[in-house]
Order: sequence, then structure tokens, then C-alpha cells
Amino acid sequence: MSVTARNRPYEVPVRDDDDAATDEVTDELTDPDYDGEQFDLEDRNALRRVAGLSTELDDVTEVEYRQLRLERVVLVSVWTSGSEVDAENAMAELKLLAETAGSQVLEGVVQRRSSPDPATYIGRGKVTELREVVVATGADTVICDGELAPAQLRNLEDRVKVKVIDRTALILDIFAQHAKSAEGKAQVELAQLQYLKQRLRGWGGNLSRQAGGRAAGGAGIGGRGPGETKLETDRRRIHSRIAKLRGELRAMDATRETKRAERRRHRVPSVAIVGYTNAGKSSLLNRLTGAGVLVEDALFATLDPTTRRTEAADGRVFTLTDTVGFVRHLPHDLVEAFASTLEESALADLLVHVVDASDPDPAGQISAVRQVLNDIAAGSVPELLVFNKIDRAEESVLTTLRTRHPDAIMVSARTGAGISTLRERVELGLPRPEVEVRALVPYERGDLIDRIHRSGEFLATDHTGDGTLVTVRVHPDLAGELEQYRAN
Repeated sequence: MSVTARNRPYEVPVRDDDDAATDEVTDELTDPDYDGEQFDLEDRNALRRVAGLSTELDDVTEVEYRQLRLERVVLVSVWTSGSEVDAENAMAELKLLAETAGSQVLEGVVQRRSSPDPATYIGRGKVTELREVVVATGADTVICDGELAPAQLRNLEDRVKVKVIDRTALILDIFAQHAKSAEGKAQVELAQLQYLKQRLRGWGGNLSRQAGGRAAGGAGIGGRGPGETKLETDRRRIHSRIAKLRGELRAMDATRETKRAERRRHRVPSVAIVGYTNAGKSSLLNRLTGAGVLVEDALFATLDPTTRRTEAADGRVFTLTDTVGFVRHLPHDLVEAFASTLEESALADLLVHVVDASDPDPAGQISAVRQVLNDIAAGSVPELLVFNKIDRAEESVLTTLRTRHPDAIMVSARTGAGISTLRERVELGLPRPEVEVRALVPYERGDLIDRIHRSGEFLATDHTGDGTLVTVRVHPDLAGELEQYRAN
């Protein structure tokens, strides 16, 4: 009796491994959403919840029971300059930051003022309104769009009766969630401690460490009185921890500098991909090099820089570095803590400045990134402007961007549009070797030819009976080694 193929699921056609590999590569190349091998993203998504295993109690009166919930927040902003659209864009970005940190945004409040109130950030009357909003929505946190002074934080918390944090603390919290390398964690902790040490709060005499009588260690008359307060103890410990972290980062920076020195010794040009957070820098790195780094539609998904070697069409080797994203009003403490990481941009030969073309305010992104680049002494590095995510942007917006930035490149890291043009422009922007040499290199000196391929530029090549006659542009050290084979 015959059996149909569908009734014999155990019979599968035998396929050669090479055929399977070919099909897999073909599927990847034809998939418009392909962003390279997402090793980091696979690791992040490797943990899955198992449904039906909850042991939540129906009756919570018998024991103390707490369930983990998203923080319920109200956003507050002071509109001091710019148009109403600018204020709305700033509030939308604050909402994205709050959601990235793991909160549920309930309400947003904006006040138009010439400057923030020195005591409570928003006006005294608005504080009362904010308290009413907090009570009505059941919020447990207020997030302010700005860096608040310690007094402003304390006054707002005392009047609103819930936790108040500012934009700086919010960004530091996001960084703390996403840091995974030892260097990244140390940098984030250093920035957090520098922010915290100015905002420690004492709660009266109960935090004093009293010393008196026999407890004063025999100090006797004149030795009685308050000792070191809890506030002073905390501040001393923070200073000690900051000193330790700076020492650890200096040791890590020495390792990073060794790698940079090795690249400089081999004359390897470096290209740094910079831009606003979530502009698509990691996607571009994957498209250009197949790096397989984490790509995620989230703010500050990349904190640890990734450097990959790649080759130009003429054989020259150069490096591409994916850097941490920038944001408007990037906290000063964060810039200082990430100095060793951010200087990858300052030491690069070329900056690929990536801008999200679908963002409501791409001009604001460009201005914010260039401000940070100036702060880290990278403003003079040659820049190649790239507008990414053109598949999401409206055609009228792209037309405006092309008019305002005629030298910029339009690409889509998701679909691959414009990537070949970007690669060509990057290769054209690499520094050219200084010295032009015409030499007859013997065939047994293939190592010289290989070094020219890696760090030089071929202008002409001719294979003769005595060796390879080349006209090349090379760096001075390699020109010195070719001098003995110089041809007229």
C-alpha cells in the first residue's frame, strides 16, 4: 500500500551542507531587515519567560507581598527658548528616555518661563498644580527635563511628596542598565558618584556620630561634641570610591592606548561613527563590516565602543569604530567619565556623522552632536554627514535635507540603500600616504608588496623579469625601506 509524502514526515531529502549554507546566505542577502549576525541581541533575548508558572497570591492579607511594577511618572519641562515645536520635541524625547529607563508615562506638564525657578524649577503656583496631577494620576515619580540643583530637588520633593529626579539622573540610570563591560560599568558608576556627592541629604542630628565622655577615647575636657556625621561619612566613602574607580579606568585606558599605538605604528587609518542616540550607527557598522554588534530600536543601546578592521577597494586596511550615542544636554559628569571612550572620536582620521532622517528635528540632532564633539576636542576632525533611515522619512523631508546639506549621503541601513555610495565616500575620505615612490621590488620581497597593499596606495603596477615595478604612495617609514629599490 502506497503512502503519500505528507504521511511520511520522517522522510526528508538529503541536502549537502554547502547547499544549505548557500541558501542561508541567500536568505540573509534578500531579507531587507537583515542587519548582520546579531550575536549580542541573541544573548539579550536568550532568556524567556515560561507561561503558567506564576505563584502570585490571591489573598495578600496573610503575608507582606510586593509585586514589581513599572514606575508611574509625570514629566515636567520648562520652556525657556525656541518654538512650541521645539518644546514638544524635547518633551517627546524625555518621554522616550523615561520609557527606556523602564517607566510608564502618565502625564506631561510644560511651563513657559524666561528661566527655571531657582527654588523649585517651576513656579510656586505650578508646584501646587503638579501636586494635584500627581495625586490624580497616582504617580510615584516626577521627572524634570533639566539638571536640577540639590536645593531644587529637595524643595520639589518636600512639596510634591513623591520622588523627583532630573534628566541627568535619568540618563545615568539608562547607562547603568545598558553597561555590560568592566570599563563601561566603571565609567557609569564614576559618573553616578560624581552626580550623587553634591546631592547627599542629611536628616538632622540623628545621623551625627557623637563623641563625648569616656567614649571620646580619653580626649577629656574639650574633646566632647559631635563627631563625624553620617553625611560626612558617606561623602568620604564616595570620594574614596571615586579615587579607586579613576585608578581602574587609568589602567584600562593604558590598554586602550596600547591598541591605538599599535594601529598608529602600522599606519592604520581610523574612522569613527558618531551621531545621536538611536540614529542607526550600529546598523551601519554591521552593514559595512559584518561586525554582528547589538542593533536595537532603543536609546543608548550601545555604550561600549566596537572597533572592526575592514578593507578599502584598493586593499588598504582601516578601522571602523561604533561609539556611544549623544543626546541633547549630555551630562557633564558623563562626558568626563567617558573621556577615554569618547576620545576615540577625537583621535579618528574621519568622522561618519549619522543623523536620523526620520526624526522630527534632524537639525537639532546635528547641533547637539557637534556641540559634544567640540567639548571633547573633536570638532576639527573631517566629517562625513550621513542621513540614515531614509526608508522611514517623507520625501518632502528628504528634499529639504538634500537642499540644506548637498554633500550629505542618504542611506538606509535596514534596506541597504546608499551603502555602496557611503563606502566609496569613506574610502575617499581616508588620509592618503605622503610620499610617492617608483621602485622595482624583487619577487622575493613580497612582504613589501603586502605592506603597500595594507597601508599604501598603488598608482601603477608592472610585472617584469626582475621584479614588480610599482609606482605607489606610501608613508615615510615604508618609503625608506623602498629606497634601495628605487627605479628611475
